[in-house]
Amino acid sequence: MTIPEPAEARRIALFMPTLTPGGAERVMVNLARGFVERGHPVDFVLARAEGIYLDDLPPEVRVVDLGSAQTLRSLPGLIRYLRRERPHALLSALDHANIVALVARQLAWVPTRMVVTIHNTLSREIAQASGWRDRLTPTLVRRIYPLAGAVIAVSEGVADDFSRVTGRRRSQIEVVYNPVIAPDLEQMGAEAVDHPWFAPGQPPVILGVGRLIYQKDHATLIRAFAQLRRTRPARLAILGEGDERPALEKLIRELGLQDEVWLPGHLRNPYAYMARSAVFALSSRYEGLPTVLIEALALGTAVVSTDCPHGPAEILARARSGTLVPVGDVGALSQGILAALEAGGQPAADLRPFGMSYPAQRYLELLL
Repeated sequence: MTIPEPAEARRIALFMPTLTPGGAERVMVNLARGFVERGHPVDFVLARAEGIYLDDLPPEVRVVDLGSAQTLRSLPGLIRYLRRERPHALLSALDHANIVALVARQLAWVPTRMVVTIHNTLSREIAQASGWRDRLTPTLVRRIYPLAGAVIAVSEGVADDFSRVTGRRRSQIEVVYNPVIAPDLEQMGAEAVDHPWFAPGQPPVILGVGRLIYQKDHATLIRAFAQLRRTRPARLAILGEGDERPALEKLIRELGLQDEVWLPGHLRNPYAYMARSAVFALSSRYEGLPTVLIEALALGTAVVSTDCPHGPAEILARARSGTLVPVGDVGALSQGILAALEAGGQPAADLRPFGMSYPAQRYLELLL
């Protein structure tokens, strides 16, 4: 595809806490790529410049490290950056980073256009809030988000939920699907893996990818896999890291699955494993627009997902592929995986809305 040169190249800044593994982080890296390809200078401003996705940024992107241990403490550094560089637009993601970015822009007294993105289901995050910061989020969002030039939600469901929780009119929330299917996805999926489970003739591997946290409900996936193992040989790998690791490892021992379940943590290239897995399973309690589900479909892997709020139903409806099961239903998830193992992967009908071209262009229209 030929991308037209912009009439005027304008500096765009993206702000996030870090680039450690996560769906929102991956999406922001893909957007930075898209902006650079369209001729715009890009700064990636990070509260703390760490994370494996740093290596995925194009060399044209300038990384600005604010050197802060916490996102809130990066506020003075972000104000100084805005006053010094005066980018045309600032794009941020994740609620606490959005709030810091909006406050920084106001205190910096610069004309930078501010756009914030909503990547998750706010009502569910509030329900799970345990700290003072999370409990304050709805109040801060209601008071501070009106300062944004635009608010973008990653799915229709996320936009509807955000409108209900904050009182912001639905018509004031843009919906732009994430740019997920990067040009190098297929190439990364074709790279070799050296784990013996993926050698020819081995039992099929069920794959989950996501942080080991409450939201992802990997415990239900492990219990569903235990039921599946009673009917046929298989293995389960879950890529990711998080504070639920000790509880999940305890559950694996209690179910006697130490030799059939693998928790390797974050892997540099999860797509090589995704492409070679028989089924990709998403067991989340809630999402925004699960990037990994789209990536699995793009790689031709059969998918089974909970019908959680929000994202999976929208994705599978467009793809016309995959199976939805109720949230937290061990039996339904096990049966869904078994049926997918027998049927194999079905080609996705239409994943173009999740490609790199349209989302990057739509973001630019809202930023510039």
